[in-house]
Amino acid sequence: MFGNYLIGLREGLEASLVVCILIAYLVKTGRKDALKPIWMGIGVAIALALGFGCALEFGSQELTFEAQEALGGSLSIVAVGLVTWMVFWMRRTARHLKSELHGRLDAALAMGTGALVATAFLAVGREGLETALFVWASVHAASDGTPRPLIGVALGLATAVFLGWLFYRGALKINLAKFFTWTGGMLVVVAAGVLAYGVHDLQEADWIPGLRNLAFDISGTIPPDSWYGTLLKGVLNFQPDPTVLQVTVWALYLVPTLAIFLAPVGFASGKGKVNVPDEQGSRGSQPTKAS
Repeated sequence: MFGNYLIGLREGLEASLVVCILIAYLVKTGRKDALKPIWMGIGVAIALALGFGCALEFGSQELTFEAQEALGGSLSIVAVGLVTWMVFWMRRTARHLKSELHGRLDAALAMGTGALVATAFLAVGREGLETALFVWASVHAASDGTPRPLIGVALGLATAVFLGWLFYRGALKINLAKFFTWTGGMLVVVAAGVLAYGVHDLQEADWIPGLRNLAFDISGTIPPDSWYGTLLKGVLNFQPDPTVLQVTVWALYLVPTLAIFLAPVGFASGKGKVNVPDEQGSRGSQPTKAS
């Protein structure tokens, strides 16, 4: 449940910050008349993400077992690729995200209502589709027959919306760079588990070999139905009897990705400042340092 909460929080907060920046800029520049098309674009983006998630969930139920495993494994790998790109992208661009969005919004204001709707839709829609795909893959990997994974995602998204509102009101200031660095690092760990589970799905679909070639089996020590086995599965997608290929892929992804992401220099660095906007512009003008 914690892993899914983290996904909802991390992905939802990115979208909340985008919305916060767009709305605050229009309010501070006296263009409240443009808020309606912005909210329309945001609403369409949210509806598209929800529809995409429902299509994944209900569409996969009509497939055979092998087809379900093949689809789940393939989309899990795609989701890991997208979320890995996203956490690196956010750390690199956080320092100029505000100015980038302001530039797009200025151009959209000059073009009219349709451009405003499209700007908001594109800004939020990408986050929504990535979130829907990764949440589906993570829930598929960690599902234990209970609604806890979905509850974790919902709580994470609700927390993100609340934090976004506090940012907008100027009531909350945190070091966003450190927040995205640490939550991004934890998300990489979660993604490694999703990747390993995706490989297992493809093995069960008979797309790749090695299903019976286990690296180890500690089911007797950590029973999957025990509270601690359930906790490890929910947080890290831990499996007590992984295949050799699963363990290999997990290690080859996690170790270099986490090392590069946490490196203080290079393309993983995110030095700069992120301003937290608000309605009046005074409280939100204080920079939050990103180091």
